[in-house]
Amino acid sequence: MANKESRSIQEQIDLLKHRGMIIEDEEFARLHLSHISYYRLKGYWWDMQADKEQHIFKNDADFKDVIARYFFDKELRLILFDAIEAIEIALRTKMIYHLSQSYGGLYYMDKGLFINEDLHQRHIDDLMGEFMRSGEIFIKDYKCKYGGWEDGKCTSLTQQPDAWVIFEVATFGTLSKIYKNLNHQLPEKARIANDFGLNIHSELSSWLEAISYLRNIVAHHSRVWSRTMVKRPMDISNPKGIWLQNSLTDFAKKKPYLIITSMLYLCNAINAGETYKKKIISLIEENPDIPIYKIGFPNNWNQEPIWQ
Repeated sequence: MANKESRSIQEQIDLLKHRGMIIEDEEFARLHLSHISYYRLKGYWWDMQADKEQHIFKNDADFKDVIARYFFDKELRLILFDAIEAIEIALRTKMIYHLSQSYGGLYYMDKGLFINEDLHQRHIDDLMGEFMRSGEIFIKDYKCKYGGWEDGKCTSLTQQPDAWVIFEVATFGTLSKIYKNLNHQLPEKARIANDFGLNIHSELSSWLEAISYLRNIVAHHSRVWSRTMVKRPMDISNPKGIWLQNSLTDFAKKKPYLIITSMLYLCNAINAGETYKKKIISLIEENPDIPIYKIGFPNNWNQEPIWQ
């Protein structure tokens, strides 16, 4: 079967109009389609179709609304990325501090502190790979002091870096996996969860996994809008901080709202919540025509104490 032929921007506009999309200003459509690909925009007009097989649009489907959704999603991703950064830095700091204080700077090398030896070795390999690839000044300095060099490249180390060095260039995903694989009996594992306002380590592991998944979406500039989230934060028991008072529908649990709110809970615990909350509320207030239920926000979401 032959691939479809590439369409010019004018042909893309004509096709959208033929399928029922309202395009009052073709120059507006041409401008945006020249910077944002037709296929990327499909995720923002998907639910505007009355017939998804034939790609026929509903009577009120308007190209201006598609672009409004696109830019709302872009702003949302920037806000989420800032909040994820705050959570990531706090997680890194707590994993360095609590565990190094108890077990020394090389605790992460001690397989006795971890549940699964194979996973532990894989995480060490990931850590070292990230460390050796890093271009950070302090990492370069470390390699100059302790590196084994071949043909101008650092290929090995004569001294293993302490947690406060190597964890600074670890990815969020690697950090969350190392945390999850720590022995459950370690009091430091519980202490880190407590620092984030959670009672048990499994709650924090679940939330970190969901946030790591979201981070990968955001880092690759992928769509958060109307996405069904593969990873979701687990329900928590006896929250220490302000949490959702009303239970969510299954639909809302599958959408970004639950992770967005979970991130607010964690940010509140690390003194970064107020800025994040204000940005989310402002974005929604500045875009009153955006149907935020598409990302799982329930009616009266802003009456929830956590969002007030």
